[in-house]
Amino acid sequence: MGGPGNPPEGTPEGGPGGGEDEYRSVVFDESFVRAARLQEFSAQERIADHAPAVRRRPPLRRGLSRQALILVLLIAVAFGTAIYMGVRHPYQTPAAQQPVEPLRMTVIPLAPQGKVPGHTDTEYLYAHSPAAQYRIGAEGIPLPASRRTAHFSDSQVVAALTTAKDYIVRSSLYPEVLTGRQVRPVRVLLDADQLGQFDESFDRPAADGRHAPTGWLVRFDPSGAELADGKIRVQGTLQAAETDSSTLEVTADHTFVYALRAPGAGDKAEASLFTVRRELHFRFDRDDLRLHTTQLVVSYVQAGPLSCAEDSTNHLHPLLAGQTAKAGGPAGTDPYATGGATPLCGSLATSAQPKV
Repeated sequence: MGGPGNPPEGTPEGGPGGGEDEYRSVVFDESFVRAARLQEFSAQERIADHAPAVRRRPPLRRGLSRQALILVLLIAVAFGTAIYMGVRHPYQTPAAQQPVEPLRMTVIPLAPQGKVPGHTDTEYLYAHSPAAQYRIGAEGIPLPASRRTAHFSDSQVVAALTTAKDYIVRSSLYPEVLTGRQVRPVRVLLDADQLGQFDESFDRPAADGRHAPTGWLVRFDPSGAELADGKIRVQGTLQAAETDSSTLEVTADHTFVYALRAPGAGDKAEASLFTVRRELHFRFDRDDLRLHTTQLVVSYVQAGPLSCAEDSTNHLHPLLAGQTAKAGGPAGTDPYATGGATPLCGSLATSAQPKV
C-alpha cells in the first residue's frame, strides 16, 4: 500500500517529485529554441500537409566562419609585409647598385736637379729633411674623428676608414710588397669586380693609365735598391664622405719617405731618401663595408728622385746617393694612338731633398 502522503498508485508522472525533477535546472530560453536544428510542425501544418512531426531547419547564416576570417587576415598581413619590405628594404639589390669603375691612375716621376744627396746615417738624413717631424710607419696614418652620415652609421664610417688605412699600409709599408715579392696582401682588400684589372696590371703592365702596377702599390726594382731603414716616415690625412644613399667615399693624401741604398752594399754605404706622395680615392658600397673590401677608383702618384727616361710602370727605379738623372725625357706621345695615357715627368725641388 502507498504511504499516507502518496497516492495509491504512486506519484503521477509530471507531478511534483516526479521523474522530471532532474531537468528543473535546465532553462530553455528563446535563444536556445531559435538555435535548435529541429523544429516541430504546428498541428495545422501536420493536418494540411500530412508532413512529419518535425523538420530540419537550415543553418543560421552568421557571415564568414572563424577559419575563413583567419585565412583572409593572414593573406592581408603577408601581402602588406611584402609591400613594406619591397619599399623599405635596407639593402640595395645588385641590380640597383652602381657598377664598379676601373681604377684611373697617374704616375709622375720627379727628376732631381743635381746629384742625389746621401749619408751613412739614415737618422741624420731624416732629421735634415722635410720629413723630420713625420711619424713612423702606420702611426703616420691616424684615423680621423668620424661621425654618422645621413644613410651610414658611425660603425660603417669607421669600417670604411679602417679598410682604406689597411690598404694604404699594405700597399706602401709592407716590406714584401715594396720589394715586389708579394701582391696578395693588397689584392685581398679589393672589390671582386676590380680583381680582373688588378691581375691584368701585373700580368701585362702597360702605361695606359689603367694597368700600371705602381698605380696600385709602391714597389721598387729589387735589383736597383733596397730598404736601408725599416722605419718609413709617413704623414697625411684621411677623409670620409657620403656621395649617395648607397656609397661612401674615402679620400687619402699621404707622403711616404723611404731610406734606400744599393742592394748588398752594407750598412757602411751611403743611403738616400726617396719620397712618394699618393692621393687615393676609395669607394665603398654596403657589400664592401660588410666584406672589408674597397674599390680604388683614383690613384695619383708623384715619386722621386727618378729619371724621366726610366719606365716607372712596373717598378720604381730610384736614383741613389751620388747619382744624377739620365738624359732624356719621358717617352713620346702619339696623338693618333687611342686608349693610351700621356707620359708625364716633373722636376724634384731642391727643398724636397735632405740638407747634408
